[in-house]
Parts: sequence; structure tokens; C-alpha cells
Amino acid sequence: MLNSARIPLTGRRIQLMATCLCDAFYDDVAAATVQALEHAGVEVVFPEGQTCCGQPAFNGGDWPASRKVVRHTVQTFAGTDPVVVPSGSCAAMLAHGALLEFEKEADLPAVEALGRRTWELADYLVHGLGLKTWPGRFDGTIAFHRACHTRGTKSAEAALTLLQSIAGAKVVEFGEAEQCCGFGGTFAVSFPNISTAMGNLKLDHMRAAQPDVVVSSDMSCLMHLSGLAAREGKPVKSLHLAQVLRDALSNRGKP
Repeated sequence: MLNSARIPLTGRRIQLMATCLCDAFYDDVAAATVQALEHAGVEVVFPEGQTCCGQPAFNGGDWPASRKVVRHTVQTFAGTDPVVVPSGSCAAMLAHGALLEFEKEADLPAVEALGRRTWELADYLVHGLGLKTWPGRFDGTIAFHRACHTRGTKSAEAALTLLQSIAGAKVVEFGEAEQCCGFGGTFAVSFPNISTAMGNLKLDHMRAAQPDVVVSSDMSCLMHLSGLAAREGKPVKSLHLAQVLRDALSNRGKP
């Protein structure tokens, strides 16, 4: 996420927060993130003690439980190196959500310091490192989903900058592109009918654009949309931005 009070970058070493979804469902996204960062000349450090950003408990209203997780995250990602996250949702939690629940806590300065050096992946590549193009080739028509948690930031803009620069890739617009996919974390559990209707509407708009693949910077959105599409019997191919960047690199040199 882009933050005017962000701590300036001084080097090319980062700490990678792989997120719960990488751990449980999307391990390839974590691997692709490392490959993309290393291609950009970044040294990637993976703190072994990492668990969660604290957002599930935060969204569920259990702030005391969330604060425990956030305190652990602050300790695990100690130091001054940037923390890069392949998830706009988790980046938003650390940069903004955690500040709300710690505003009256003694730990606020430490939490705020972590938030100031936390970056979503595309944001870091484009606005942190200054990359404007991405090498390689990715043949396909892409429908890019702008995750809600990247609103108010330049993360979606950064992702589109990279995707639109890749040879062979065609990014198509679709109706109501700014609308939520319907997941919303615990929202999908508490209001399943509304969540499903929102997701199906999003899928209808995407399918109308006839993309080869749906791409997002947030795995939770991809999981929700892919799950709904599969349940309908009309599966869609979905990739995280990091996977597209990695796959493009593997096609370098191809006409």
C-alpha cells in the first residue's frame, strides 16, 4: 500500500510475509513471489516464526485475539527491512486495520512502524523499486480484479502497469470493475446468500469480456470467484499477479 508517511527504502532486502492463504492453499503464489522479487534484484528473507496478520479475528470483532496475533507479527518481522506481502488485504491490515485496534495501546508505535514499512507486492515493485515494465511473455487475455482492500492505494494501478507491459498480455475491461467480489472474509460466512450473489454478478461481468484468465493481487478474491465458478460447473482459470510475473519470466526469448 502507498503511504505518504512510509519509511524510505534504503536497500534491496525485504522480509516476505507469505500469508495464511499461501500457507494453506496457494504455496505456488509464495514461490512465484520470491522468483519475481529475486528477478528484480531483491534479497528475500523469510522469517520462520510468521503466522497471520491478525485480520480474521479483527474482521470478526475479536480485537483482543487479533492484538495477540499482531504483537507476534511485530516481533517476528523485527528490524527495518521492508515487509512485502502478496496480498492487498493483509497489507491493508498491517498498514491501517491494526492501527485502529491499537490506538489506545502502548504497543501502537511498534505496530505503526511495521505498517509504515509494509508493502503489497505490486506496489513495492512499481512504487518502491521504480519498475515500469516487466520482461518476458504471457499470451492471454486478462480480466484484472481490483480487490476492495487496495482501494485508496496505488496497488491496483501498479499491478496494471506491470500486466500491460508484458508482451502478449491483453488486459480487458469489464462491467462494474470496481465492485466487490463478495468474499469479504467472514462476510461470506455470515451472509452466504448475499456473498454468492455478489460473486456471481462479478463472474457474469468478467465472462462477458471473454478473458483467458482472471488475475488479482488477492488470493482470497481468487479463491471465492474460482469456487463459485467451479460450483456452477463453469470453472474459470485464475492466477495471482505473482504467478503471471513468474510465468512471463519463464517465456523470455519467445517470439
